[in-house]
Amino acid sequence: MISLKQLHYALAIEKTLHFKKAAEACNVSQSTLSIAINELEKHLGVTIFERNNKQVLITDNGRLILNKAKKIKLELDELLQVSQINKQPFSSPMTIGVIPTIGPYLLPKVLPEMRKKYPDIRLKIVEEQSHVLVDKVRSGDIDAAVLALPFPIEGLMRFDFWQEDFYWVSHKDECPSQMQEITSEELEVEKLMLLREGHCLKDHALAACSLQSQQQNADFDSSSLHTLVQMVAGKLGSTLVPQMALDQLIYDESELRAVHLNEPGPHRTIALVIRPNYVRTNEIILLQGIFHAQLTEKCELIKSGF
Repeated sequence: MISLKQLHYALAIEKTLHFKKAAEACNVSQSTLSIAINELEKHLGVTIFERNNKQVLITDNGRLILNKAKKIKLELDELLQVSQINKQPFSSPMTIGVIPTIGPYLLPKVLPEMRKKYPDIRLKIVEEQSHVLVDKVRSGDIDAAVLALPFPIEGLMRFDFWQEDFYWVSHKDECPSQMQEITSEELEVEKLMLLREGHCLKDHALAACSLQSQQQNADFDSSSLHTLVQMVAGKLGSTLVPQMALDQLIYDESELRAVHLNEPGPHRTIALVIRPNYVRTNEIILLQGIFHAQLTEKCELIKSGF
């Protein structure tokens, strides 16, 4: 008889491609995990993993079995959550993924209100890039993800809670004091510094300006908005920052100015993304409301300050 524990072990090996690391992740001995996998393979009559002293490979048949195991695990996880539907909201732990260009600017604005409304909430935050979080939502590794759209999320449900524009950030010496708006045609593209490839914020900024990746400054490569803004403060160029992040990135920087990018918007939409038939959708809707209300309040204050 195939057991759920065997499938759990197999999925852990798939994730790590290492028997010892998988055993550690499952809090069992390596021999216990190996015996369970051997029994699973014997029962199925299929080799799932090819292993030697150097590496672990997944066979073609093994890949099919692991895909089925993921679906079984997801269904089981959702079955176990059914009992939570009629309980108080957030009475069970919840794991939410968030991308690095949203997390540091969204969470300080919404977490205090979440804690105020639901003092017993047990929330785990996972920070990863968008494509990783989408995979984690689909596999059931996390409950939901906060993403910036547009981004490919085929087959998932979205709950939009915020739309915003970009602001052009430059050193005050390089920005006329009377300037309130700037168009993409007025930007000095050769001085524009954006995040490295792989960050959707870069894609959204380029799309808002109708630019190609190779047109902006290629001499600087960063994965941090904070670093980009410091470069701007050092008169090394300019950058584009979403409204949500203005207060934390430049509010205390007297040397910097932020000017609204006057291009058709919104330039990006922020949403909670979940699996279809996710059993705690009612709690996601509650989060959607809190996020929208807090961002509306906080970001209007930010906007009025620039």
